[in-house]
Order: sequence, then structure tokens, then C-alpha cells
Amino acid sequence: MTEIPPHIRGLVFDCDGTIADTMPLHYEAWLAAFGEHGHDFPEALFYEMAGIPTHTIIEMLNDRHGYTMPVRQTAARKDALFEELLPRVRPIEPVVKLVERYAGKLPMAVATGGTRALCSKTLSALGLLEHFQALVTADDVKHGKPSPDIFLEAAKRLNVNADLCCAFEDAELGLQSARAAGMMVVDIRPLRR
Repeated sequence: MTEIPPHIRGLVFDCDGTIADTMPLHYEAWLAAFGEHGHDFPEALFYEMAGIPTHTIIEMLNDRHGYTMPVRQTAARKDALFEELLPRVRPIEPVVKLVERYAGKLPMAVATGGTRALCSKTLSALGLLEHFQALVTADDVKHGKPSPDIFLEAAKRLNVNADLCCAFEDAELGLQSARAAGMMVVDIRPLRR
């Protein structure tokens, strides 16, 4: 895995698809939740929207396709379905090894477009929650990814300047967000192959 440059003072990780191999589980939950309304969610579109908060995805698809899914209830149902699948979550090994290597050596945060509850449960399922000094979620910022807000807030909570942080991401919107925050960015997708 990547060597962290000596000037870096904090590490910020996305959760889904970066630390935890949850994307297939999220997609399964989305399909079930949308299916209850008689709608589909093409897989390519799902991955294109990676990092966008759940409620925003529902609003966007309602607008784009003329759906009338109730946003709050559909988001809650999707999250409940995902939570049922959490026992099947697997780590992204190279990233988890990095988290374990730097635990207690550098302050670390998670910056996720998901909810605090699901992020905490995902990290707990992998035995990693205690390694992070801050969790910043869609619940904590006004503008989600690709806005830099979530990464800037993570740096603030670590008490480290954003330009002294290294961010780890697996999605285009997240990579854009971390770059816009001025962080060094590592695209972890090649590590999953």
C-alpha cells in the first residue's frame, strides 16, 4: 500500500467502497427498496452516483424519471435493508492494513456520503471504529460530494489543515471533493484488482 509522505499529518477515508466492500450490498438494498415501488436502479447509474447521500439520490431519480417515491421513507427502507446485509460486509484489505498501520500514529477520520448510523455499524462490523477520531457524514454538512465540505469538516475535526491531509477514495465524486478540499488524494480502485 501507499507510503504516507512525511509532511502528512492526518488521514481521511471514505467508507463505502474504500474501507469496506459494501457497494454490492448497497446496490442489493437499493434494488429491493426501489422494487417495492415498482422501479429499477441500473447498476451503472448506481456507481455513477456513488458518494451522493441517499435522500439526494432518491430526489434526483424522482425528478429525472418522474417517480413519486417518498424520499424519507424510501431512504429509511433502503438503509434498513442494507443494515440487514451488514453481516456480509468484507474489508478492502489494502486500505484496512493502512488504517491498522497508522492507528495511533496519525489522526484519522472517515468522510462519507452515508449516514452516521450505517457508517458506525459498518466500521464496527469490521472492528475498525475505534481507530477513527472523527466521523463526518452526510448528516454533518450542507453540501455533499463533490463539494469539498465533507473533507474540510473532517480536517477541521482532526485539527489538521486540509493541505496536510491525505484522502483515500474510490469514487469520482469523492476524488473531486477531496481534491477541491486541497488534500493529497489516493484513488484506491487499482488496489482492489
